[in-house]
Amino acid sequence: MTVETRPRLSAARIVSMNIGFLGLQFSFGLQQSNIGPIYRYLGADEATLPLLWLAGPITGLLVQPLIGALSDRTVSRLGRRTPYFLIGAILCSASLFAMPYSRALWVAASLLWILDAANNITQEPYRAYVSDRLVPAQRPFGFLTQAAFTGLAQTLSYLAPSLLVWAGMNADAVDANGIPQVTRIAFLAGSAISLTTILWSVATVPELPPTPAERAAMAAEPLSARQAWRDFAAAVAAMPSPMRRLALAMLCQWYAMFAYWQFIALAVARSLFHTADPATPAFRGAVLVAGQIGGVYNAVAFVAAFMMVPLARRFGAKACHAACLVAAGAAMLAIPACRSEATLLLPMVGVGLGWASLMGNPYIMLADAIPPARTGIYMGIFNMFIVVPMLIESLTMPLLYPLLGSDPRAVVALAGGLMLAAAAATLRVRG
Repeated sequence: MTVETRPRLSAARIVSMNIGFLGLQFSFGLQQSNIGPIYRYLGADEATLPLLWLAGPITGLLVQPLIGALSDRTVSRLGRRTPYFLIGAILCSASLFAMPYSRALWVAASLLWILDAANNITQEPYRAYVSDRLVPAQRPFGFLTQAAFTGLAQTLSYLAPSLLVWAGMNADAVDANGIPQVTRIAFLAGSAISLTTILWSVATVPELPPTPAERAAMAAEPLSARQAWRDFAAAVAAMPSPMRRLALAMLCQWYAMFAYWQFIALAVARSLFHTADPATPAFRGAVLVAGQIGGVYNAVAFVAAFMMVPLARRFGAKACHAACLVAAGAAMLAIPACRSEATLLLPMVGVGLGWASLMGNPYIMLADAIPPARTGIYMGIFNMFIVVPMLIESLTMPLLYPLLGSDPRAVVALAGGLMLAAAAATLRVRG
């Protein structure tokens, strides 16, 4: 069965196969909105905060290319990709359950390493599974559906603590370690959601069995870690030109997003609540507001992802992505000047457009440029274009932070400038 002759899926089945991405991104959303505050509750200082986020980029750098290569050659009753994202989902669920019970900073940091490794085991095989299952004409809808579920999942995860407060829970009820009870319950919910949604997708849209030719090719070069690393080196050497040219844009946009996630709650605490003390009710209020505006930009991303399907087809994924990055950059530059919750809402539209595009359009550009037989490994390598900028940010931000006046609002503004640079770099990509 060739790429062109595989069966087309209905819109309902494409949505169903991406339900698991909702659970995966609910986990990421909980990290983005709560890990920084949890670290602050447990005693971390602002300047070294990025170093405690190293788990994500390092595990992504080490795990995803290897898992992508292995999944290209795996033969099992469940399929090539499914065993990996099932194992990842189980580990992710267990880590989310344990995270809010951390009694010390080192415990929370260690659990983040496990959680990020689990998410990385899941993510690229999942993207490859979607690419495997869809004919080229359906890939824009498939990947932008993933982007839409990212927006929906992260809307719910960002808002989860506030929803509990609005339902009557006390925002200032904390455990002995200073972690709010609403945060703990949100993580317990995420633990259940991350596992059940993956199971739904696996059950409703199973992988296609490999063709005899594909089985023969995999049997000729059996699955092994050594062979996986050989495949990785060969794939890097033969990397398609459009993929190479995306590297600078990816560096700028993901450095910006990682910095934004790390410091937005702290920036809101300074701008709106005039505090940097994590032990105060004002700081906990800032964390809730940061979650609420995060829910807004993710809700925008959910809607925008579907709207981008016809736009990407008409104008091309490159032009669509560059325009969304400009909107995100302008929004981040405006955030430090906002002095009320109401004025923060407009910039969230721009951040939401950028976030929706980040999770969809680059993958459309990539999927059309890579050989179908090597989808898993190239998806894993492409993830390096995400995690390497995050790694660079985590190592350089502690040095830059004093130069930025030790002010988290300046970090958010820097992120805005990098988003504009990413837009310019995207427009320079040629097919």
